[in-house]
Amino acid sequence: MKNLLLMPIQQKRQFFISELIKVGVFKKEDKHLYELTLNDLEEEYHKQMA
Repeated sequence: MKNLLLMPIQQKRQFFISELIKVGVFKKEDKHLYELTLNDLEEEYHKQMA
């Protein structure tokens, strides 16, 4: 994983969205990934990578 502390917020969001799509996640509950907050994306990313 890249050093996320140095990345601007939009780049972080795009990173998490791209990584989630790579593992087959396109939605969380009834929301598309692009509708989620950065915190929601990060939580889902860590959940999927565990």
